Order: sequence, then C-alpha cells, then structure tokens
Amino acid sequence: MILEALQYAATRAVTPKEFRPHIRYSVNLWARANRCARAWAEHEDNSRQFVLQSARKLRQKRTAVVLGSGLLRDVPYGALVAMFDTVVLIDLVHLASVQAKLRLNAKKNVRIANRDLSGFDDVLAGRQAEPLDFLRRVPYLDLVVSANLLSQIGTGAHHRLEREKITNARDDLLAKLIQTHLDALAGLPCKACLVTDTSFDVIGRDGSLRQHEDLLHGIEIPSPAAAWEWPLAPFGEESRDYRIMHHVIARELT
Repeated sequence: MILEALQYAATRAVTPKEFRPHIRYSVNLWARANRCARAWAEHEDNSRQFVLQSARKLRQKRTAVVLGSGLLRDVPYGALVAMFDTVVLIDLVHLASVQAKLRLNAKKNVRIANRDLSGFDDVLAGRQAEPLDFLRRVPYLDLVVSANLLSQIGTGAHHRLEREKITNARDDLLAKLIQTHLDALAGLPCKACLVTDTSFDVIGRDGSLRQHEDLLHGIEIPSPAAAWEWPLAPFGEESRDYRIMHHVIARELT
C-alpha cells in the first residue's frame, strides 16, 4: 500500500488535471501486474512478439505510435525505440515509474501524450466520432499499435455511464465506440496492428464456468492471426474460489 500511495502521489504531480481521475485505475493495474507477474508473463510476451512481428515487416521505420501504452509491459518498448526514429506513447495516464523509465532512453526519441482515445463524448452527443483523426497529422507515420486498449474503451465507457448516471445514451453506445476504434485503425495509411482481449470467463475450482462476458459487446474481429489466454486473476487474486481468464486475439488491420 505504501508503494501504491507513492506511485499515486508521484503520478498525480506529472499528470494534467483532467486526466487525474484515471490515476487510481492505473495504479491498481500496476499493483496487480506486479502481484501477478508470473501469471501474466506469457500474455505479455505474446503481445510484444506480435507487435515486433508487425514492425519487422516495414520497409521504413520512422514513427511508431502506441495507443494504450499503459505500463509498457505488453509493448516491446526497447525494440521499438531502437528500430524507429520516433516512438509516441499515448494513454490516459502515464505512471511516474513509467516516465522515469522513459528518461533513461539514451536516444531521446520517445514522446508521451495524455489523450482520451474513446470518442465517448462525440458518440454520446450523436456527433461523428473520429478519436484517432489526430494520427493523420503525425508526420512520417509507419506503425500504429492498439495495445490491449479496445476492451478498455467499452469498459471505461460503461463505468462512466454508471458513475455520471447518464440515462440518455444510445443502447448500442459501447458497441459503437468499439467499432469506431476498429474502423479508425483500418482506415489509417500505415501499418496498424491490434492486440485485445475479447471476452473473459470466471472459472471455479471445480472447472465450472461461473460467468462469461463479451468485452466487445457483440463486435466480431474476423481472422485473428494469433490467439491466447491471459490469466488476469489467478486463484487467490480476487478469490480463493475462482479465477478469471481473458481471451486475447491479435491481428493486423492494414
């Protein structure tokens, strides 16, 4: 708890005011990632290897953008920094510990940006949402990675609807947000690759399925190039009686 409190305080000091409400989630994720490091290792390695596989196909390696860069555990940060002239990391929050790591980069070719990538406000208001339109203004863009972000767009929107007691949202708002992100990636004039969890199962000690949730709210992603399981919460993390297994896919969209 002391380390979490220190992480929170340090991150708050370097986070723009409008993004500070999201710090608690990022700190909680950081703490869980540390507790579950062994269980998450294969998922994180699979994510990194898929991104690297996509990056190595490129003839030019000028600018790479990572959407949902998060804790940098599931992103091949070091390899991207070495391969590309510029690497841009975008997320709601960049923890102080992550920013400290970035300052050790001898090439000084990494940029960070705090940004809401969901398009929530536009979709809620009935406007055309273009949350990734800013990427078209990034010079020499060769690679965009959506790194375990897609499901969080839906989950974050669901929590916001509940937190702000929004009752006038369209019934398919969560699905619309997810499809908007996919369409935006597919429309980019560069290599775009996606890694995302699509659903999760809550599994009892006897192997029984207690709960199944579709994290993409009915949106299908056809022909994944790779798929694997991510034990988000092993036995003992949330309960001694069940574990939570997420199902992950990866594919290139352009």
